[in-house]
This record gives sequence, C-alpha cells and structure tokens, in this order.
Amino acid sequence: MRSSLLAGLTPRAFLSRHWQKHALLARAAVPGFRGFLDRADLIRLACRDDVESRLVLRDGRRWSMHQGPFHRRDFQSLPARNWTLLVQGVNLHVPAGAALLGCFDFIPHARLDDLMVSYAVPGGGVGPHFDSYDVFLLQGCGRRRWQVSRQRDLDLEPAAPLKILRRFRAEEEWVLEGGDMLYLPPRYAHHGVAVDECTTYSIGFRAPALRELAGRFLEDFADRLDLDGLYADPHLRPTAAPGRIGNDLIHATEANLARLRFRRSDVEDFLGRYLTEPKAHIVFDPPAATPSTRSFAAAIARSGVELDLKSLMLYGKGAVYLNGECIRFPRGVPDALRSLADRRALPPTRLPPPVTSILREWHATGFVRIAADPPGGRP
Repeated sequence: MRSSLLAGLTPRAFLSRHWQKHALLARAAVPGFRGFLDRADLIRLACRDDVESRLVLRDGRRWSMHQGPFHRRDFQSLPARNWTLLVQGVNLHVPAGAALLGCFDFIPHARLDDLMVSYAVPGGGVGPHFDSYDVFLLQGCGRRRWQVSRQRDLDLEPAAPLKILRRFRAEEEWVLEGGDMLYLPPRYAHHGVAVDECTTYSIGFRAPALRELAGRFLEDFADRLDLDGLYADPHLRPTAAPGRIGNDLIHATEANLARLRFRRSDVEDFLGRYLTEPKAHIVFDPPAATPSTRSFAAAIARSGVELDLKSLMLYGKGAVYLNGECIRFPRGVPDALRSLADRRALPPTRLPPPVTSILREWHATGFVRIAADPPGGRP
C-alpha cells in the first residue's frame, strides 16, 4: 500500500519533494478505505470525558463551537446541514486508529500528534483556515470538497469562535472520495466542505513552537542547576547612588551565567521526556492483578507484548522514554526495547530477565499489555 499512499512516490521522494513544501493529492491512497467509525461510534466517543471533541455549526456566515464531552441528546435536534463533529486522539482509544498511523511510520514518531476523525453532514466544515503542522487528510465514507491556497494573507476573522481566514482565495479544488488523501504542509490555507454525509481522517504531525520548546527546556534545565552558594560582596563600599545596579553585582551574575552549559545529552533527555509526556486528560488502566515474573515471561513468549494505545515511547543513545519517564542503560538501549518503540509491539519471544522485569513494571502501570489481552480503548 505504500506506493499508492503517496501517489506512487517512495517515502524518500515524497519527503524530498513535498514534505513542508508542496501539497500532494493521492487518489485511492488507501484502496477500498471507507473508514472504521460511523456517526454512532463518533458520538459515543464524544460523550466520553477522556476524549477531546468539538461540535461546529454554521448558520449563514455565523459560526458556533461547543466543546465536549457531550450527551447523546445534544445530537438529537441538530439540523440536516452545516455541522460537523470532530474527535481528537482517536488512535488513543481505537486499535484501528493506531494501526492506520502505522502506515506513516516512515516519519519519526517524535513528530506524530494524533488521529482526528470528523463526521459531517452536507455543508459541514470548520471554515477556511490553516494549520501550523503537517497533515494528511484521508477521506473515509462520503465525499468532501477541498479548496486549497498558498496565500500569504493569513489574517483571521476577529469575532469568530474558530480560526477562520478573513479572505480565502482558492487556487485549486478537488472532491475526495473514500480512500483519497490530501497532504498539506504547515500554513497552507484550506477549506473542506462535506458534499454529503462523510467522515475524514486527519493524521497530524506536530511542530512545537520554538518559543514553547525553548521555554520548556529552560524550565527543565533550571530544575537541575548545580549553582550552590549565595552572592557575596565582602568588599562593598559606600555609594552615593543607591538606586543604581552596581557593576560588581552585574559582573558576578554574568560570570555565574557563563558557567551554565548544557550538553547534547541534556537536550536528548529533555526531548524524550517532553515528547512522550501524556496530555493531562490521559488516564491509564492498570490490570486488576500483576502476574508473577515467571508467568509474565511465559505470556510474552506465548503471545508477545504491545504498547497501550495511549502510551508514547521513544529512545535515544542510552535511554528509553515512556510516557514522560526515563530509564537509562549504561551499555545502550536493549534491542527489544528499541523494537518496541519502533513497532509498538514485540512478537512472541523470550527476553532477557532485565528487559522482562522492566516490561512487567510497565504492565503493572497499564503502559504495556500482553498482546492477547483485550485493548484498553474502544469506541
């Protein structure tokens, strides 16, 4: 399916020619795809308090937006046209959503945000807008008309509850049917409107704001500073200008700041913990009982092990990062844990005792599960 996914391009060619550069339309990107969630499934998810969702309605030129969680009665009196339901993080709750993201594993997991699924009645959409991240828009059931533009004018409607462009000028237009897909780079203006009842699967790849990334790193770095002692000025002299910041204080502070150094390993460690930190609403479900070490090892050998749908796992040169936690390995990350991070699953296998012990601890917290166990999420 990889060749059809990218309109006949190899991943290398796609990344070279289109990634963060140009839009790409791929007809029948996922042949036969009609989606795996219907209206009832998405409403069921939107009624859960551990799922992020939004309901967007349009009445002429007026827009309204409501945040979930919802109640089923909220959908009983909606009009026949011009509304859409958007459900975030579907991959965290539905195994098929996580499997769909596996089609895009030629892009580093560190860049992945989530799978959002939208259901729309005819005329439904969220208005002309742009995203600050890369997105693949895969059509499920029904049809949606997409208009796109590389316009530089990205001013927004000041009174709208959504980030809607004030002046959208379409340059290209397509109607996508089931299995068709559109890739858009960041800040690429686009407008999608449901032609008929339809679902769209949006695979988003995050790009943290540089200011946010730097700020979070400095906060993290400040917690680990090793600067002991207090400022001292035993040779202080009387001053006739007490309101002035003295040169001695400036020089001493400057010298101490110049001592601050961070290494490549500090950056890697921060990114590993930051990029795998679960969102605030994420809750893990530990098993009712933790098996013995021997039973757990036998279960892995028999069935294999998988990351929980909500787990985020990355690794660096000498550490593994799982859901914001870090485990270091003096001799490098074991191959089995690298494979688990890359593929999100390990086939039935016998593992070294230290790795089995780590996995058993993660199993007790709900971070991983035996592959034969039922998945934690469902619509």
